[in-house]
Amino acid sequence: MNQPISVDLPHSLGKDEARRRIANNIHKLKDHLPGGASHTNATWEGDEMRLNVGAMGQSIDARILVQEKVVTCRIVLPGLLGMFSGPIEAMLRSKGSDVLLEDHSKS
Repeated sequence: MNQPISVDLPHSLGKDEARRRIANNIHKLKDHLPGGASHTNATWEGDEMRLNVGAMGQSIDARILVQEKVVTCRIVLPGLLGMFSGPIEAMLRSKGSDVLLEDHSKS
């Protein structure tokens, strides 16, 4: 059974800057999944990123909608990965802004 997760990440960056930072940081998501990730594929459709991540032999589909003051992450965890919905949602709420919206352009 699929387990959906939806998390809003408020920000004050504006839509364009938030989108730029997410594009630069999306590769970091795999480091925060239980067991890591075998692949991360991302495509943009306007201000929405469609994301597919392979983890623990499963395929995870997600959408990240970038708006002027909030980024909404919607993730569907398939099958047994649904057991990790609580920890993954908690990580997104506590570290999602750091992982996705941190600025590395000055590093």
